[in-house]
Amino acid sequence: MITENLEYNTTREKLVIGEYGRNIQKLISFAKTIENRDERTRFCHFIIQIMGQMHGYKEGGDVKRKMWDHMHIIANFELDVDAPYPLPSYEEFVAKPEPLTYSDSPLQYRQYGKNITQIIQKAIEFEEGEQKQALIKIIANHLKKLYLNWNRESVSDELIDKHLQNLSDGKLSIPEGVTLNTTSEILARTKRKKSSKQQSDSRHRSPKTDNRSKNYNDNRQKKSYYKQNRNQQQ
Repeated sequence: MITENLEYNTTREKLVIGEYGRNIQKLISFAKTIENRDERTRFCHFIIQIMGQMHGYKEGGDVKRKMWDHMHIIANFELDVDAPYPLPSYEEFVAKPEPLTYSDSPLQYRQYGKNITQIIQKAIEFEEGEQKQALIKIIANHLKKLYLNWNRESVSDELIDKHLQNLSDGKLSIPEGVTLNTTSEILARTKRKKSSKQQSDSRHRSPKTDNRSKNYNDNRQKKSYYKQNRNQQQ
């Protein structure tokens, strides 16, 4: 019967890298059977050309090296040829990446984030003087701004100074006679930035978007007009 000659995927050899298909895998398996090393190498170069044509790979970069590595992986690292690149090892292929390390240290004040602690540590290393005092003032104003982003209510300079001392382990504090930006100044500045950003976005908005919003408003007005007329007729 004809069905006796049919092959099913369940009876075939498992595809190692599916993107190249079964024919490439068969060619690589055949290359392993070629006894002459030079002929085997030439045949593998021919396979590489086919692999590149299949996916439209362009010359340059690490594309060819990637295909040679894939060829050795498909061949189960049993292909002995003069490859233009170092042969990958099975140990490198099966090696698991090192686990990523995450910082387990809890944030003392979540509203300030993690980066501010690194900035404070750098400020601690500064020599005493006007430059360090100016930097402390900048950091304190930034803490106050971040606090107001998290909580819109007014915050005192004393509270910001306390948080700065806690974050720096008591090594930094707001210098005497230094006053921070007021809450109203910070909120007004933030509001101006948002307003200027919205204006910039509106200037760069495409005409197509403007037409959509205009058509949407026109349609709403028409629906409202028809609804009023219908109610009056009833």
